[in-house]
Amino acid sequence: MTKKTLILCLFIILKFVLQYLVSAPEYELHRDEFLHIDQGKHLAWGYLSVPPFTSWVSYVILLLGNSVFWIKFFPALFGILTLVIVWKTIEELGGNLFALILGATAVTFSVILRINMLYQPNSADILFWTLLYFSLLKYINSDNSKWLYVMGIALGLGLLNKYNIMFLVLGLLPALVLTSQRKIFKNRHLYLAAGLAVLIVSPNLIWQYQNHFPVIHHMKLLTKTQLVNVNRVDFIKEQFLFFMGSVFIILAAFLSFFTHEPFRKYRVFFWSFVFTLSLFVYLRAKGYYAIGLYPIFLAFGSVYLERIFTARLLWLRYASILFLLLLFLPMLRVGFPVKSPSYIAAHPEVYKALGLLRWEDGKDHELPQDYADMQGWKELAEKVDADYEKISDKKHTLVLCDNYGQAGAINFYSKFKNIRAVTMNADYIDWIPLDEEIKNIILVQNADDDDKERKKEQPLFRKIALTGKIENQYARERGTSIYILLDAKVSINKILEGDIRENRWD
Repeated sequence: MTKKTLILCLFIILKFVLQYLVSAPEYELHRDEFLHIDQGKHLAWGYLSVPPFTSWVSYVILLLGNSVFWIKFFPALFGILTLVIVWKTIEELGGNLFALILGATAVTFSVILRINMLYQPNSADILFWTLLYFSLLKYINSDNSKWLYVMGIALGLGLLNKYNIMFLVLGLLPALVLTSQRKIFKNRHLYLAAGLAVLIVSPNLIWQYQNHFPVIHHMKLLTKTQLVNVNRVDFIKEQFLFFMGSVFIILAAFLSFFTHEPFRKYRVFFWSFVFTLSLFVYLRAKGYYAIGLYPIFLAFGSVYLERIFTARLLWLRYASILFLLLLFLPMLRVGFPVKSPSYIAAHPEVYKALGLLRWEDGKDHELPQDYADMQGWKELAEKVDADYEKISDKKHTLVLCDNYGQAGAINFYSKFKNIRAVTMNADYIDWIPLDEEIKNIILVQNADDDDKERKKEQPLFRKIALTGKIENQYARERGTSIYILLDAKVSINKILEGDIRENRWD
């Protein structure tokens, strides 16, 4: 084993270990993670919230036992593959040991560590962006058309994971036209590779068509409820915060395209960055949408700095790595849930100054939204279990929730493996089991529900009772109420069918 391979293996081990250490034990799984796990139980070529790639991974997690270990494993794996591609990019650019270590350190100790902490499509999204850029680099260097097909595969799989990768394409096309790499449009293999990407994603496109393009509904809802609250200045600020310790490497990469002769042919990457980021700013995108842009520039910048920091400036090599690590420490403190909720609530100053307490509603809260989304789920499942255990007719009992986080958390944490928690929210609307008669309902309602006395359900059930509320003061779900609705007087199935028709996106 060579020294380089040994160091790469050490970084891989470090990456895996870190992903299991960056969350304090007070935090549970995240709201979104529950939804993605449940998608693995209902495999399809598409979902309202995301394309199907994540559900395939979830299916594997379910086969492996559906434990927290495996839920954390796969985003860590995608992060490691991103690290390996950056490593290979540095080697392709002629970088030696220092460039490899600097680039690997920059990837490991960055916002990517934060993204890889949660089981969401974002980790694979960054991986596919990086793979597509790497394939373009290999094509530029080799003129071998096989790399165009690798680009096509990366794009196809990327679209099956998250449609966000289309922004890369929209930024890359004008960048190719603007630079000498426009000759790529004369290569017929580019269009065959594009056809391959379409072929890969076609089952999802057919699903979208058959279901009246729910992605359009999802984007409209996202724009109306979340993106409208995004501040463009905050978006730009977040780009610097994401790679706080390694921003000098990214700036060195930008500089290299205009001052380092061997890198002039790679200017297409710089202009791709400019066009894609401008598009995100114009559309008021969330800051993390753009993270996939950066890994490739960490490679360029690391190689460029290695060539600048010659033997006479050897101390700068050590200083740059130390500088990167030291600047990451403040980010680790506030950007990761390493502090307990009570500590953050008692020391909100730094979090507030960085805008981390501002939620999607545009208001400041006690915890960052992601952290509040990792609180209260076990409490909810335990209280629902207590009600479920008392009901003798479990076969005809349904747990009906107000949102997908509640439903997924109950399905994950409940001690009853056959419990059925659903909601009229997100993908669960297609998973409501109407094939069996429903006589009892455990109803989970948000704190802002205006029907505390359940007047709507009183004519439908012979017994209705409030059994508990979420009391965790740091949970986004605090105040969520749990009711039991027993012995239906009418056909609940028909009522649910009507509700489904009313709530469907088409």
